[in-house]
Amino acid sequence: MEADAPSASAAGSSHTKSEDSHHSRSEKTQKLQENNKRNTSSDTANGVKGKIEKSAEEKTEKISGAELKKRAKAEKAAKRAQAKQEQPTPLQNVSRTNDTKDKAGKGPTNQASQPPDSRSQHRRTGSSSANAQRPLQLRPAQQQAPAPAPEPPTSETKKVALFNHLYGTPRRTTIAGAGKDVHPSVLALGLQMSNYVICGSNARCVSTLLVFKRVIDAYITPPGTSLPRHLTIHLSAQIDYLVSCRPLSVSMGNAIRWLKLLISRIDPDTPEARAKHELCLAIDNFIRERITVAGQAIATSACSKIQDGDVILTFAKSSIVERTLAEAYRQGKKFRVIVVDSRPLHEGRNLARALVNLGLRVQYALTHTLSHVVQDATKVFLGAHAMMSNGRLYSRIGTAIVAMLAKEAAIPVIVLCESIKFTDKVALDSIAINEIAPPEELGFSGTETSEQDSQEKWRDAPYLQPLNLMYDVTPEEYIHVVITEYGSLPPVSVPVVHRLSTNT
Repeated sequence: MEADAPSASAAGSSHTKSEDSHHSRSEKTQKLQENNKRNTSSDTANGVKGKIEKSAEEKTEKISGAELKKRAKAEKAAKRAQAKQEQPTPLQNVSRTNDTKDKAGKGPTNQASQPPDSRSQHRRTGSSSANAQRPLQLRPAQQQAPAPAPEPPTSETKKVALFNHLYGTPRRTTIAGAGKDVHPSVLALGLQMSNYVICGSNARCVSTLLVFKRVIDAYITPPGTSLPRHLTIHLSAQIDYLVSCRPLSVSMGNAIRWLKLLISRIDPDTPEARAKHELCLAIDNFIRERITVAGQAIATSACSKIQDGDVILTFAKSSIVERTLAEAYRQGKKFRVIVVDSRPLHEGRNLARALVNLGLRVQYALTHTLSHVVQDATKVFLGAHAMMSNGRLYSRIGTAIVAMLAKEAAIPVIVLCESIKFTDKVALDSIAINEIAPPEELGFSGTETSEQDSQEKWRDAPYLQPLNLMYDVTPEEYIHVVITEYGSLPPVSVPVVHRLSTNT
């Protein structure tokens, strides 16, 4: 029993040692496991951190391509906006002034100007821009160069562009340069027309036909030619000279066409003396029938329109109107006349003088008093330079104003016109068809020296363009009736009468 006791103690000690060694091993194993866990967790953390850093680097690489460019553009736009705000435009100055006034009237406000927000993107480039509306860009005011010295006036700069098509060669005032075939009587007639010694449509037409009679009397047919062919060419040289002095009137054109047609119908076998005699007789008959007798018939018909106590208003001077008023006075009718005149020709003076010499009561006025004197008139008698195919009156400039004011005052406007003044042309205004007189006629009146000086002054003015129109167009709605040798007719019947007169 005693022997078994040490063995038991030895076994117990060995068992205790084995337990201790086992316990130490388990502790080492546990420590190893903990170390492995720690290493594993640190490795996991390091791996996650590396992944995060790698993804951040990838994002940085992605941003660097497009976003960095956008950010650069945004920074430029912000800098530009800031620079523009530092240098305000005139429009912003005005708005700031208005804001200052509003603040003074309404009191201080908490609204302050904020810098542009970089988060809003530009419409086209995608870059950031200001939230506020982009200020209006105004070009800086350029310094104006000093005005150049005015160029010396020339004939081209003195022309009005609207009437440039009416400017032809200047009127001939001398016989220098005239052709050798021009008859001396034609030379004299051209100068008289150019200087208004012979003025008026009827007077110019009659004078032209009488001068052509002298040309025909002095004409000798060259050998180897016939009178119908060569006489027409010879007359063309005379007509060209007259046109260089002053443009032909409508009545002159109709008479010249009639004469050329008559010459072309002459039989070439007719003796020259007989042919010239027949032409001269035909010219006399034309003047008597188409002008003299026609004027007398118109005057007789127009006299019936005048009653006792009437006040007849007329403009400028018309030979047929003068004959009508003289005929009515001889018939014993009691009336008075208002003569309205205008510059620069003052043709109404001659009419007023002639009527006063007959014994008529005449009131003379200029166009600037027309609105007052027209109130006293009961009828308006007007002459005509031509009647257009569309029924419009083509007469001395100022006639349209007289007719319009008379129509406004409910006063009948009566036009006296021979059929020789009718034309197949159509005029809608006085721009396409007209005559421009020399601008020297617009000079100031006075002594010869002062008038010369004044004309030289305005002629040398660089920006002055004088315009001296001769005629204007009156619409048909302002005309009550047109009295011709064929009777009284409305303006729309003018083309019918023109066809009748040319066919006879």
